[in-house]
Amino acid sequence: MTQTVASSARRSAKTGPGNDEPSPDTFTRPHPMFWRFIFILSILYELGLIFLLFQDYNFIKSMIYSVYPDLRDFKIDTEKEYGVNCSDITVERIWNSLDVFAWGHFVGWATKAVLVRHYGICWTISITWEITEMAFAHLLPNFIECWWDAYVLDVLVCNGLGIYCGMWICRKLDMRKYNWERYKDVQSTTGTLQRAVLQFAPANWTRTRWLEPKCSYVRIISVTLLVIFWQITELNTFFLKHIFEVPPAHQLSVMRLALISFIVAPSIRQYYSRVTDTRIKTLGSQCKVFGAIMFTELLICIKFGRDLFAQTQIPQIIMWLAIQFILSIFCVIVCVVYSNTCESKKIKEK
Repeated sequence: MTQTVASSARRSAKTGPGNDEPSPDTFTRPHPMFWRFIFILSILYELGLIFLLFQDYNFIKSMIYSVYPDLRDFKIDTEKEYGVNCSDITVERIWNSLDVFAWGHFVGWATKAVLVRHYGICWTISITWEITEMAFAHLLPNFIECWWDAYVLDVLVCNGLGIYCGMWICRKLDMRKYNWERYKDVQSTTGTLQRAVLQFAPANWTRTRWLEPKCSYVRIISVTLLVIFWQITELNTFFLKHIFEVPPAHQLSVMRLALISFIVAPSIRQYYSRVTDTRIKTLGSQCKVFGAIMFTELLICIKFGRDLFAQTQIPQIIMWLAIQFILSIFCVIVCVVYSNTCESKKIKEK
């Protein structure tokens, strides 16, 4: 794993972070150096994870306490009950459920939609995540939710609106063509401010088509793996917080989520390029490093959560994996059929 990270770093130094060969998909906004910095941070984070993987639990906890002494007093309430009185549905209770985490769902899924840019894949990930929560609820009690909270508020309202807004942003920016002139070429004050804001947007927006009407089985498998790996990445977040007893809103959790979000952005783009462009023969460096991060975090969870994972209901996890693959493949087939139908209609109209 360390060798993979090192080789990715060497290739990145030659061709730019996240591209094993020159490609127009290189991120340039707000500046190429920003994404080089993110790539360096991702390597340092992976090396830090490898170091922690070979330490003991008490040593890691002492490291956390030395930086964040306030966490000494935080303990996970294992006696707290979740998802109780689900039949008691009132407007007041539903309104109280729309807390900061509901806004987190909305913003998070708007961001994911901007990254993935595909309704079918986004909805598949959203639905399969609720199934993931059900499958792992015996290990993480906070995954237990009432049916109306999980499938109405989360999937339909928060996630659904987030996906719609994210795709709306993609459509708007795909239809508009920005002129990325230099600051000195902008004459008015308004134009200068607008140019400054647009500097933090992508230099160009590529229409993303994960599933062509005649896509190969390899691409179908690749999209299915994307859904599975997304679930693992999300699970790592919750297991790390539970095993090392860190509150969701704590600075440590927020910083990790922010770093992972920045790492995922170019990783998704590189994965898409590898899946859809036959000229690209290998994954980008950033995507490889992110894969190493995901699996290293998973190993850390398994090693230090042995007592927790000892309670795992193996048949339930096997069923979860089977459902993940079946739903993912079903989604891919439906999307391909739908895309094929749309292409046929366009041909007939011509």
